[in-house]
Amino acid sequence: MIETVNLKVDGMSCANCALTIGNYLKKAGLENVKVSLIGGDVSFKATDKKLSSDIIKGIESLGYRIRATDSHSKRPRRFLTGHLSKFIFCVVFTIPLSLHMVERWIHVHWLMNPWVQLLLCLPVYIVGMDFFGKSALKSIRNGIPNMNVLVALGATAAFVYSLAGTIGGYGDSYIYYETAAAIITFIFFGNYMEEITVRSTQRVIEKLTRSQQVMANMIAFDDQHQEQIFPVDSSQLRNGDLILIRAGEQVPADCKILWGDAAADERIVTGESLPVEKGTKDKLIGGSVLVTGAVRAQVIAGRDESVLANIVRMVKQAQGEKPPVQQFADKISAIFVPVVLGVALVTLAANWIYLGEFATSLARSIAVLVIACPCAMGLATPAAIAVGLGRAARNGVLFRHAKGLELFQNVRQVVFDKTGTLTTGEFAIADVSLAGDDSLVTLDQLKQIAFSLEKFSNHPIARSIATAWRTKDEIRWKKIEEIKGFGMKGEDRDGNIFLAGSRALAADLHLPVDAGHSVLIVRNGVLLGWIDVEDQLRPEARAVVDYFSNKNIKTILLSGDTEQNCAAVAKHLSIDKVFAGKTPAEKLELISEMAVEFPTAMIGDGVNDAPALAKATIGVSMSDASQVAVQTADIVLMDNGIRRFPFALGIGRETFATIRQNLFWAFFYNVLAIPVAAFGYLSPAIAALAMGLSDVVLVANSLRLFAKRIN
Repeated sequence: MIETVNLKVDGMSCANCALTIGNYLKKAGLENVKVSLIGGDVSFKATDKKLSSDIIKGIESLGYRIRATDSHSKRPRRFLTGHLSKFIFCVVFTIPLSLHMVERWIHVHWLMNPWVQLLLCLPVYIVGMDFFGKSALKSIRNGIPNMNVLVALGATAAFVYSLAGTIGGYGDSYIYYETAAAIITFIFFGNYMEEITVRSTQRVIEKLTRSQQVMANMIAFDDQHQEQIFPVDSSQLRNGDLILIRAGEQVPADCKILWGDAAADERIVTGESLPVEKGTKDKLIGGSVLVTGAVRAQVIAGRDESVLANIVRMVKQAQGEKPPVQQFADKISAIFVPVVLGVALVTLAANWIYLGEFATSLARSIAVLVIACPCAMGLATPAAIAVGLGRAARNGVLFRHAKGLELFQNVRQVVFDKTGTLTTGEFAIADVSLAGDDSLVTLDQLKQIAFSLEKFSNHPIARSIATAWRTKDEIRWKKIEEIKGFGMKGEDRDGNIFLAGSRALAADLHLPVDAGHSVLIVRNGVLLGWIDVEDQLRPEARAVVDYFSNKNIKTILLSGDTEQNCAAVAKHLSIDKVFAGKTPAEKLELISEMAVEFPTAMIGDGVNDAPALAKATIGVSMSDASQVAVQTADIVLMDNGIRRFPFALGIGRETFATIRQNLFWAFFYNVLAIPVAAFGYLSPAIAALAMGLSDVVLVANSLRLFAKRIN
């Protein structure tokens, strides 16, 4: 049995680390491998538990740690586990090592003794090599040297050179213990700063996850059939369980109201702050909060299958995916370390030849090694994507794939489905007419026939007619069936054949009537009358269409409805172009042609939209759409409407703009810093500090997405 394995991995500090783990898993023959640098999430598909266990051991053999989860027993914490504890430990020894630099103000001559400096540096070097050295060796062994190779080489070069000078008694010009200690200490500091800032990019997902962990009031009945209410953890709820939810309490799981009325705040899922009125048979989303009222409800999805759980799972999967821009950055990061090693060797040789001083030349080459660590390039894309996806989820926009954030920036035309997308899908009867002056039935009889036929159909128009003209005096059919593409067909006890259908029916029977009518009622091939219905426009439809028009994005209406109905909607909303009366196959063909011409986004809600949504550059669906449409789309709008569609475009563009800024900074920083270090304008210690802080700059720039205004 194939199952998806999800792991939390600690110790990934750069893009090369993620590449190392990803390549290892792919070499092991695993499929659907996803490695997220932000958050440390690793997932893959495995066929058996033994393979999963072997893979976990293999990942740990690479120098990374599997974080304890529910499925893995917790291990005792090692001494100096985190970056903060390692930094504090190292800085205690590094400060006295560096005091000789301020000897003008502090006179501690014994600290200048090489053997004292060796004793002070040795604990720092051992701790540093336990982390950076092991990681470097394992990455080299796997063929993808990571940034720790540069750190380990820089610190080791300074330490070994100083050790040789100490043993040989060559004097102060050979002593660089403070350089080795400062490199390790400052890199630990940088890693810690990176850790706490990156952690903040996960706050939305953590908030959603915490929302799943609440207590529930479970309802049970004793032997005397008396109701008993007792608290249970939401993780223990299963399908069919009965629960009580009071005003002010959080809904512990997806459920259906059996009794009671309430108003629910669903902003955690939809981003909409206004409470939604709920009554009997309505669904409550786990994680939402009851503002007023109290209800008894039945659980319809356990915690792992709930709407909220699926959102968390999908966002994490999207964060683990790599859009094209990140794949490009990963390729550069993969070759960057060998290139930097070459530059460092050239720096050492050139400076030694030019200056004639090996110590100074070594210091400059060490500075090149340290300052050029490609962490910033590895973080540039995932940090921005993590924040962008998180903010989108908080505002009711779910990106199923990270590529959606990147692809959205190029969209030049937006295609709207009509029914259920620009309109509510709820129809109202606009007009009903009899055929001719000498009609064979009365108006009431026509309504009776229409209700008796349409009550058996699930089509939205049929439901609206059946609801409006409900009567107890209905026709009892001998035979009733729905003919795909035509409508409903019924045969009464006297053998009369009744039909309720639209333009396809008119064309087939050659009826002398305008094919634009919504429903035609026919008896034995004779037209009795027709019914016209109108679909209600969504209140936000005009504002959404205007938004895209103002952005110079072409708007297109693509629908299976009649030319007359589509033209009326397009005129009211000022849509640029209309394609009416299209079948699913025709929709697919049109979207394929449009996507080739210009990057195209399509938003739809029905099963018939699913093929076109898959073919569009970006497919957008609403959360109340058919399951096929939701699963096909790249983006899901969670507030049961299209109001958030412009926000999805805005957050996509802003996220990609942030990625471009991050990549520019990362490349600019390395390109500028390497020659500065090579020519001796940057000491190894300052280079280590600057390298660590460069990551913080990128993550801080990404975090601006949380507060940036999105139109």
